[in-house]
This record gives sequence, C-alpha cells and structure tokens, in this order.
Amino acid sequence: MSDAETSTIPAASPTGVAAGELLVDFILSLDGCAAGDGWPGWWGLESPEYLTWLSEQPDSVTLMGATTYRLMSQMAEQAQRIDVSEEEKASFAQMAELPKVVFSSTLQEPLAWPNTTLISTDAVEAVRELKRTATSPLTTTGSIRLSHSLLKAGIVDRFRIILFPVITGRTGLERIWEQFEDFGLELAAARTFEGGLQLLEYVPTYLAQPPGTAWERSDGELR
Repeated sequence: MSDAETSTIPAASPTGVAAGELLVDFILSLDGCAAGDGWPGWWGLESPEYLTWLSEQPDSVTLMGATTYRLMSQMAEQAQRIDVSEEEKASFAQMAELPKVVFSSTLQEPLAWPNTTLISTDAVEAVRELKRTATSPLTTTGSIRLSHSLLKAGIVDRFRIILFPVITGRTGLERIWEQFEDFGLELAAARTFEGGLQLLEYVPTYLAQPPGTAWERSDGELR
C-alpha cells in the first residue's frame, strides 16, 4: 500500500469522542471473544503504550447492563485483596470514582459500587436523553445485549474495537459476534500499539438485511 493510500486512514484521536457522543467499546481476541477460560486480564498483553493511551482518554459516563454490573462490581471488590496486577487494581479504583449507569429491572438500590445510578426504564430512550444532556462522553463496557440495542437503534456515534493478537479458540468466552445482527462499518480511525494490539474505530450503520447476494445455500452447499 502506498503512502498516499495509508494517509487516508486517520490515526486514532488521543482525546476520544466528544461530550454527549456515545462510544460502544469492546476489547477482543482476534476470534471475537471478550474473555477466555484460563487467560489473564488483557490476555497478558497490556503493552505500556496501550496503557498510556488508556490513561489519556477523557473521563466518561460508563453504561452497562445488570450482568456486567454484577461481574465488574464483584471484580472491583476482589481486585483489592487478591493477586492481580497493579495496573488492573488501578483500573478498577479509577472506575469506582467515575460515574456509571446500570440499566436493569432486577437490581435494586442502594447499589454497592460507588457512583452508580440505576435506571429501570427503557435503555434506548434513557440513553437518548443522556446524550442530549451529558457534559462528558458516554461509553459502554461489556454489556453485549445493551450495546447491540444501542447500535441497532442508530444512536451510537463510534464503535471501537481493540483487537489483541491471540486466538482463544475453544477456551474463548463471550463470543460477541454470535449475538449481533448485520452492521455496516465506516472506518474512522486506526492505530497499532506496541505488542501488536490493533485499534479499529468505526461509524456504525444498522442493516435490516444484508445488502444483497446472488448465492443461495442449502445444507451448507452453494447452488
């Protein structure tokens, strides 16, 4: 690829999205898994350059569903007393200080994780209002069903993936793409971090159906 061609792909912005914009953010293995049985956090590949970039991102309001809230609040509590990296401990300590919103009809207040607001009404409509009034960016963490609903509703401004150079194969957990419908993605930013981590940032468009194909399949065979 020539220099002219590579220059058409913008580098990732150091400041992320703007106030009121919504970012759906996933950290994945190459085969689309958010975790893996037996794998450490960040698959053991949290490069210094990537961690520095994370620290430069603006503070945001974190959006999550009930399942992610239960998991991450439990991990945050455990992180201070078990043998995990100092980077992971610092990450959870920072999240405790930042505003968080959990969408759930099953959780009840008071919530144990500090600075967390519970919303039990329709998540899409609530996020539309948050986008209108927010003074900082909105970002999801985990929460596959919530993220998919927001993408399908057309209210996500950026869809960002950090791909870690591992294939989790049979140990992979939370296979993201198996739970998604079809989306078109316009590349908005790209970056490679030390250690081979790839940042890909897109403007997403929900597709009610694939854009068309002349192929028909029957029992796995083309005809």
